[in-house]
Amino acid sequence: MIETADYIVVGAGPGGCAVAARLAAARPDRTVALLETGPARASILSDIPLGIAGLVAFRGRHNYAYQTEPQPALGGRRGYQPRGRGLGGSSLINAMIYIRGQPQDFDGWAAEGCSGWGWADVLPYFRRAEDNARGADALHGAGGPLRVEDLREPNPATAAFIEAARQCGYSHNGDFNGPEQEGIGAYQVFQKAGRRFNAAAAYLGMVAGHQNLIVIADALCTGITFDGLRAAGVRYRRGGAEHRLAARQEVILAAGAFGTPQLLMTSGVGPAAELARHGIPVVHDLMGVGQNLQDHIDYTISARSAASGLFGVSGATAIGGLRDLYPWMRKGRGMLTTNVAEAGGFVKSDPNLSRPDLQLHFCLGVVDDHNRKVHLGRGYSLHVCALRPYSRGELRLRSADMRDAPVIDPRFLSDPRDMDTLLAGARISQRIIAAPALARLKGRPIYGTGQDDDDTLRQLIRDHADTIYHPVGTCRMGSDAASVVDPQLRVRGVTGLRIADASIMPHLVSGNTQAPTAMIGEKAADLILGSNAYAADHRSVA
Repeated sequence: MIETADYIVVGAGPGGCAVAARLAAARPDRTVALLETGPARASILSDIPLGIAGLVAFRGRHNYAYQTEPQPALGGRRGYQPRGRGLGGSSLINAMIYIRGQPQDFDGWAAEGCSGWGWADVLPYFRRAEDNARGADALHGAGGPLRVEDLREPNPATAAFIEAARQCGYSHNGDFNGPEQEGIGAYQVFQKAGRRFNAAAAYLGMVAGHQNLIVIADALCTGITFDGLRAAGVRYRRGGAEHRLAARQEVILAAGAFGTPQLLMTSGVGPAAELARHGIPVVHDLMGVGQNLQDHIDYTISARSAASGLFGVSGATAIGGLRDLYPWMRKGRGMLTTNVAEAGGFVKSDPNLSRPDLQLHFCLGVVDDHNRKVHLGRGYSLHVCALRPYSRGELRLRSADMRDAPVIDPRFLSDPRDMDTLLAGARISQRIIAAPALARLKGRPIYGTGQDDDDTLRQLIRDHADTIYHPVGTCRMGSDAASVVDPQLRVRGVTGLRIADASIMPHLVSGNTQAPTAMIGEKAADLILGSNAYAADHRSVA
């Protein structure tokens, strides 16, 4: 086992894989060590896009399956927080949806002191990362590591949903990452030939054979080692033994919105009072670590329906899956290629708004409590989430041991404006489901009647709303003293330590988070290398 590397990257999700691969490719004379708590190999369920139905619901080798603290605004329920584990991180278990967010999101970051993170600054990295099957243009890339494709075998119910939305007055959008995000349509996905194409396959595959990239899987990072205020390396456990790995240049944390602040605090970087509660010596008192937690709160209307092609706990689904296993294995075809959430879109809770503040995900089966509550028969679900929630939560330590799950408290709906936004979204969902194109599927709501009044809908939201799996912000980037990292992604108050994952987002992006997290890793590599040449040479006014 190696004892020293030039760069140590902790966490092999989209951000970690991107920064590690780019560093290794750009500097063949430097060694890059990539540490990941989970296993090196993805499960067969991860490779099969439809396997998401089982991966998200249960704790296992590839899913931390965290729980939140009881949420007062959700009737005291504990929320569920599945997070990916293994090479690829949460790209191993997510719905594979390719969304960047709105240009205003990134321009907002820049306006708040994150210089170099405006839309014109980050677009070149989105394009560099992308290999879109539709080809390259001013807004899209081709030839990058992240393969993006249209779904190979879209379900007829997906077309029914899109038509129902049109009947309600919502425009069709064929590219949510194009000139306008608003509208309804089918999602593009991180797939290659009908198979999930996770971030590790994309980025680590790009540098396969590079001897200077050392991947260490099944390795739990237990702490950052410091020489004074300089990050000197890491400690990790593997195979029951403790190891140390020294960094000649830098340590880059990419363990995610939960893992990165937890690792910082257990290593002595964080709020002094929180560290003292667990007997952790303070290396640097950094109040913002673990604060500013944001997530997309989501409400789902699920309905039973016997319509052909929908999924569920039924003989028809089982027979169809067995029938299509061989075509999927041979040619990446058939029902197993679905990501379940095939379509959706971006709409406004109030037509007077300047941009969408709600996202829809239409799913081809009943999704109740993250698919953990099983209902016999087939059906469909329509999710709606508040894109830019006002509520802010926090992450704290449960103990000084990285093996213990952190205390996750999103404080969902603690700001009443989020309930108002979600209520408006639930109303929109009801109208789309009642439109003729979807009404033909004869769906019967599992909860409520489909024509519930506002008070009933609010209670249904309190009873059933939860995350749509996009936690960010717990190591906020900014130019102010209260931020955790500066716009160069350097952790404040120490040296030799950066962060390259979704925890640095000052505000949640308006959409799914895999693509923006990979973008952060892409840009982090250039910042570490001391070069913005790529972005400067590829800036676009699009």
